[in-house]
Amino acid sequence: MKLIIDTDPGIDDAMAIAYAAAAPEFDLIGLTTVFGNTHVHQSSRNARFLLDKLGLDLPVAEGAPFPLGADMHVPSDHVHGPEGVGDLTEIPEIGRNHDLPAAEFLAEMARMHKNELVVCAVGPLTNIANAMRLDPEFAGNLGRLVIMGGAVYCKGNVTDHAEANIYHDAVAADAVFSAPPETVLVGLDVTLKTLYETADFDALAQKSPGMGSFLRDISRFYLKFYKEIGGLEGCGLHDSTAVIACSHGAMFDMVETGLRVVTEGDRIGATQPDRDRPAVHVCRDVDGAGVVRLFTDRVASLP
Repeated sequence: MKLIIDTDPGIDDAMAIAYAAAAPEFDLIGLTTVFGNTHVHQSSRNARFLLDKLGLDLPVAEGAPFPLGADMHVPSDHVHGPEGVGDLTEIPEIGRNHDLPAAEFLAEMARMHKNELVVCAVGPLTNIANAMRLDPEFAGNLGRLVIMGGAVYCKGNVTDHAEANIYHDAVAADAVFSAPPETVLVGLDVTLKTLYETADFDALAQKSPGMGSFLRDISRFYLKFYKEIGGLEGCGLHDSTAVIACSHGAMFDMVETGLRVVTEGDRIGATQPDRDRPAVHVCRDVDGAGVVRLFTDRVASLP
């Protein structure tokens, strides 16, 4: 399966990219970057840094710096650290970005691999909306779009109504859901059922002294946030669960419904069922323990 991850690394993004690199089901052909957990230039730098650590020579196409119609964004420093990778603050600039911006790269790859390419979007959906606007055939060329985002049947994590990726560009998300490609939404309805605890990170580090230890070390900042804010002894495998959904759909219970995103007011970012819109597959439940085991088994194979 040819895969592009649209990402804003981000600690959970780093975990998802590592999983995709390790999983034999995927032919990872590139990363596109977006604002979100970090500023977009940090996202791109972190993406190139992670690929280098994984020994992968893949294109990184930089995308949107701000939400549609906006000219600023405040990253989630308190969740992912000042540079997006926990307590690490000195991240080397390795290589350079692809010549094409993200939306053009996505459209070109979808044309090149028509009906075969899966895009897993684990940040705000601005690049996806831009690709759809740039190329009217983009949605039809994609094999599938898998989104980590939304809180359709549960509470949000930024507000009671909204999940972070959708909240950070509600206008883009609503545009994507207005005329989506074949889409699977992997939201908080399921990702909060995939708790990865300190003991899991320790076991992963023992099995994978290089990448596993790196993920354990950067996760300490993330785990502290979950403990202080939610009283949890672990973190949800948010982005990794979305990547796993690309290849292991049988681990999820899904319903089909159209979606609309609230784009203004105090419910901004809410993902609401709308029967008048094209249906997407919304994950309602998951084999959370199975996801945790699969993540560990795959990433443990990395040196």
